[in-house]
Amino acid sequence: MDGLPPRDAPEDLDLGQVAEQLRLLRLVSQQRRYAGRPVPRLPVRAEITDLLADLIAALYPRHYGPSGLPPDRTDGYVVALLPALRERLARQVELELLLAVDAEPADCHDRARQTADRVMGALPRIRDLHDTDIAAAYAGDPSAKSLDEIVFCYPGVAAALRHRIAHELYGAGATMIARIMAEHSHSVTGIDIHPGARIGPACFIDHGTGVVIGETAVIGRNVRLYQQVTLGAKRFEEAGDGSLVKGQPRHPVIGDDVVIYAGATILGRITIGRGAVIGGGVWLTQSVAPGTVVTQARPKLDSLPAPD
Repeated sequence: MDGLPPRDAPEDLDLGQVAEQLRLLRLVSQQRRYAGRPVPRLPVRAEITDLLADLIAALYPRHYGPSGLPPDRTDGYVVALLPALRERLARQVELELLLAVDAEPADCHDRARQTADRVMGALPRIRDLHDTDIAAAYAGDPSAKSLDEIVFCYPGVAAALRHRIAHELYGAGATMIARIMAEHSHSVTGIDIHPGARIGPACFIDHGTGVVIGETAVIGRNVRLYQQVTLGAKRFEEAGDGSLVKGQPRHPVIGDDVVIYAGATILGRITIGRGAVIGGGVWLTQSVAPGTVVTQARPKLDSLPAPD
């Protein structure tokens, strides 16, 4: 009957025993991860996603700042927000750096401050770069009525902005925080961009659902991608012990002015030349020359005899 426990549930559940079993499992896991060191504190995922939202608010305060923020108070809001953001970001970066086996607390503190300053100092450049993404979306979508509509409503534009922030952190060495931001963006937009991917100006991801862009992918200027596009790896290189080699270039390089239509899959460290057009549903594992149009074979249509 509804509401009754399963028949195999213990009649007298000892929650203390459950807690002890979980403690032992945590202990084994922590010994494996931290090699007997004191268990460090972890970065706080909720705080990192809040930081991402506040960084976006600093970049676009009229769209993502406090509700009802008057235009004449926008500058003051940003001026007040930035110092607190720097401190919060430095703290989360420090927690990540302290996870390293050879972490020195004083050094981690200094490096975290430097990383936070680098990211905060990059905000004007990120805003300027992302404005080109917004302009590309407006130019590339005849249904767009205004730039404000694009900022509010387009998941591909939202994903690009979050990627540009995460990419700055990734390049500064805060790779876990960058991944947390990227995966939060993935869950919000349905677009999976590794923070290591390098994306040039005026990138427009139209519709966007199901797009996957791998860690070492390089995307040039004025590139347009449609939904379900994959820029992935063809294979993973293995070391002598069978473990995967990390960080090797294994994703495509997309030239300037390329258009890749829905459902295309492009794998491996290949180059798609400038101005190429990759049709929907195409599967590519070889480089494509500039200006080439690649499409699937036309489907064959056979006429069936009319039923008797």
